[in-house]
Amino acid sequence: MLLQRLHDPKLSQTSYLIGCATAGEAIVIDPTRDAEQYLAAAAALGLCVRHVTETHIHADFVSGSRELATRAGAALYLSDEGGEDWRYDYAPAAGAVLLREGDGISVGTVRLRVIHTPGHTPEHLTFLVTDGAAATEPIAAVTGDFVFVGDVGRPDLLERVARQQGTMAAAARALFRSLQRFKSLPDWLQIWPGHGAGSACGKGLSAIPHSTLGYERRFNWAFGVSDEDEFVRLVLAGQPEPPRYFGTMKRLNKEGPRLVHALSHPARIAPERLPGLLAVGAFVIDARPAADYAAGHVPGTLNIPLNGSFTTWAGWLAPYDRDLYLLTADGGRVAEAVRDLALIGLDRVVGVFGPEVLSAWTAAGCTLATIRRMDVAELARGLGEGSITVIDVRGRAEWEAGHIPGVANIPLGELAERLDQLGEGRPLAVHCQGGSRSAIAASLLQANGKGNVVNVTGGFAEWERAGLPAAKEA
Repeated sequence: MLLQRLHDPKLSQTSYLIGCATAGEAIVIDPTRDAEQYLAAAAALGLCVRHVTETHIHADFVSGSRELATRAGAALYLSDEGGEDWRYDYAPAAGAVLLREGDGISVGTVRLRVIHTPGHTPEHLTFLVTDGAAATEPIAAVTGDFVFVGDVGRPDLLERVARQQGTMAAAARALFRSLQRFKSLPDWLQIWPGHGAGSACGKGLSAIPHSTLGYERRFNWAFGVSDEDEFVRLVLAGQPEPPRYFGTMKRLNKEGPRLVHALSHPARIAPERLPGLLAVGAFVIDARPAADYAAGHVPGTLNIPLNGSFTTWAGWLAPYDRDLYLLTADGGRVAEAVRDLALIGLDRVVGVFGPEVLSAWTAAGCTLATIRRMDVAELARGLGEGSITVIDVRGRAEWEAGHIPGVANIPLGELAERLDQLGEGRPLAVHCQGGSRSAIAASLLQANGKGNVVNVTGGFAEWERAGLPAAKEA
C-alpha cells in the first residue's frame, strides 16, 4: 500500500491518495478542485487514479471529486446515507456509485470499508483502510470531519449555514452515538482526519496531522464524555462563527460543482482603467501586506493580504455574484491567489492590477488613502478620555473569554452588515487579537465610507501583555 497525504494549509484541509503498487492504481479521498496536484502525485508514485470519493458534502471548499474523476476517467463514489435531503443531486448524472454502510471499494489489494458516521453531517462516511497485501484488519480510518486529532466535527453547521432550523441538538446526539460505536474499534487504528488546526470545522483541532484511536480515546475530550446530554452541551458551546461562504459551498457541493478543467489566468489590466471600474462599483481585492496597504492604497479597495488567512476572509467578504479584480505586489503570486479563490468557488476573477497602479493613481492627480495605526497605550488614553469609539472584531467566543471593558463586539465577518451600528464623528478604532483581522476590518470600514478609521496593531494580546484591565462574560 502507498500513501500520500496532500495538505492545503490555507484551508487546513487534507486529502488522501491511497494506492496499490502491484495494481498501479489509486483512490483519492476528499480532493479539492485543484485536480492537477493529485494526478501529479499519483504519477510520481507510478499510479493511475482509478477511484475518487469523499467523506461528506463539504462546507469549507468546493469539492474536487467530480472534477478529478472526470479528468482521470475514474469511478466516482458518493454517500447514499443521510436521507433524501442529504443525497447528492448530481450523482445520477455523474454516474456515481452510491455508498452505504458496509460497502467496500477495492484498490488493488487495498480494501476500503464504509461506515456511516453521522453527526457533523447526516450523510457522513468514514473509510476503514486495510492493506490486504500485509494484513486482514484495518490500519487506519479516513475520518473526514467526524474525528479530528483532539476534537470532533461540529454538528451545528446545518443549522447555522444551511438554514436547517432545529437540527443542532439532533446532529449532536447523532455524533455522540457515532462516537460510541466508533470507539469500540482497536486501539492501533490510525486516525487520518480531514482537517487540522486553523479549520472552522471544529473548535479545538490539533496541529498534529494524525493520531490513533487509542490516543484519542485517552486524550480527546469527546471520547471522555459518557453522558449524552452533557456531550450535546459541550460540543455546541463556544463554536466559532462559521464563515458565510460555508452555506454556498454546501449548496454547490450538493447540487454539483461546476467543472473548471483548468484554473483561469486573468488578464493584466492597464492602471488607468481602475478609476472607471471603481466608479461603477467593481470589487477590488488589494492582496498586499497590511502594512503596505495602510501606508498607501487606492480608496475603495478591500485589503485581504495573500497569507494563510486569505481564503477564509475572501470567502467571508467577497461576493459570489460579481466580477472580482485583484491588486498584487508580486505578479508571480497571481496564480496562487486565483487558485485560492477557485478552491472556494470564487471563479469570477476577471482582471489583475500590479503595484504600478499606485503611481498611476497619484500621477493622475488622485490621492492615495492611508490607515492610521495605534498601539494599546494610545488606545487606553483614547478610551479614558472618551475621544474614540472602539470595536472588537474578534469572534464572539474570543470576546466572551476576555475583552476590553466597555468595548462592543462585532465579528469581522458581520461587520459589513452592521455598519449602521457604528457612530459618526469620533475616530473609529478596531482591534482583534493581534492586528491582522483588524487591518482587514479597517480597510472594509474605509471602503464603505467610514472616515478616520484606526487599526490597533497589537490587539487584545498586546493589551493583556501590558497589564491593562480586561473583562469576561459570565
